[in-house]
Amino acid sequence: MLIDSGTIPAIMEMFNKFKSTVGGLIGNPVTREFEVGPHIASAGPGHLWRIYEGTKKTSKQKVSLFYLEKKYLDRFARKDRDKILETLKKGPTKLTRLRHPNLLIVEHPLEESRDSIAFATEPVFASLSNLLGNRENMPSPLPPELTEHELFEVEIKYGLLQVTEALKFLHNSVKMIHGNICPENIILNTNGAWKLTGFDFFIQSSSPPEQPATFSAGEWEDGLSPVAQPNLNFLAPEYILTLSCDTASDLFSLGMLMYSTVNKGKPLYQNNENIRTFKQNCSQLKALNFTSLGSLPEGLKEYVKMLLSATPTVRPDADQLSKIPYFDDVGAMTLQYLDTLFQQENIQKSKFFKGLPKILSKLPKRVILQRVLPCLCKEFYNPDMIPFVLPNVLLITEQCTNDEYVRLVFPELIPVFKLQEPIQISLIFMQRMDLLLTKTPKEDVKHHVLPMVYRALEAPSPQIQVGDVGII
Repeated sequence: MLIDSGTIPAIMEMFNKFKSTVGGLIGNPVTREFEVGPHIASAGPGHLWRIYEGTKKTSKQKVSLFYLEKKYLDRFARKDRDKILETLKKGPTKLTRLRHPNLLIVEHPLEESRDSIAFATEPVFASLSNLLGNRENMPSPLPPELTEHELFEVEIKYGLLQVTEALKFLHNSVKMIHGNICPENIILNTNGAWKLTGFDFFIQSSSPPEQPATFSAGEWEDGLSPVAQPNLNFLAPEYILTLSCDTASDLFSLGMLMYSTVNKGKPLYQNNENIRTFKQNCSQLKALNFTSLGSLPEGLKEYVKMLLSATPTVRPDADQLSKIPYFDDVGAMTLQYLDTLFQQENIQKSKFFKGLPKILSKLPKRVILQRVLPCLCKEFYNPDMIPFVLPNVLLITEQCTNDEYVRLVFPELIPVFKLQEPIQISLIFMQRMDLLLTKTPKEDVKHHVLPMVYRALEAPSPQIQVGDVGII
């Protein structure tokens, strides 16, 4: 095939732009196993991690690739670069060894080349920091799904609970302090779940396993780049004032995270990466009152006030915090139950699915499509549960545009159309046939819906046959 000479410069320009964007990543061992997609988000200290879509070459499994090109560190003082790189390698290395539903899942461990470091995770959407308005190290132009994304109250409520559960695991089971709870270290995966990452400053207990955990705080280095140290806007006072820390230090940071998230990314105090300013703001904590926290929901305000106490012993621990009434919300509890469906017995699940329609009417549409629908569709593998799940999926279909139905719902229904047992499946489809015929493209009606109707005609159940005759 001949290429017009006029198109060569345009092709070269596109190639050079691609090379400049992911050139270092192409040379990283991670790319032996994964195809690199578009740049979608950023995360971590200084938002130095660029996040790309990725696909595993062998299985076509979707992943995300966290990538740092070393030359990006040239903006920092030469004396700081090695420390920053060492810090950024420490986090994913530790995360790879940890397993919990509320921690980001690592699909491929950290790899280093001459030009870059990179690792692969479950598919992610963005960091919480990105969603709260921080655009540092982001693609340009921004993806519209990011600029138009709105965090709903139920998502914030359940997201903060997920972070709390992650801390409960780290403090009680791993005997570890995270050390840098802040929006750039909270990742939202493609299903909208909040996952904790960023273990760059973790502190492991120095006590023997049978004794209470004790932790040693490192000293803040004035001359070192802030990127190589925890985020001062979220750091507990005791780290700096008494050179001490405990699990309660993470809870202080969580309180700051709660305030910042509800206030669209604005921290309670802006320390400007300055220790003197940090100490001045710490002195104000003793005078912190409900008026200062006026933007917080009533059910959260009193607990955030305790979390932000300058006295660590006043702060509730992660276990106590997870049980506060603020989290006892029907929407948040529904999302939590959906995330644990695989642990439930069929009888409990059937009761839950019967009551779900009332809850669906109270949830935002995007939350239903992103968080609820995928969990329901996973239950299609269990035929006994389909008569309880299918009415909910078809109820969601009513809210879908034709495009949403074709992309998100119809592919999941295709295998269900072929099932003849239990007979309630066919009966439910017959009762909602108007909806299916309205939403399904004509060609797909011919190939998938009508064969289901014909199979039902041959079924021994008179109730189904009456429904079929009505359709014909």
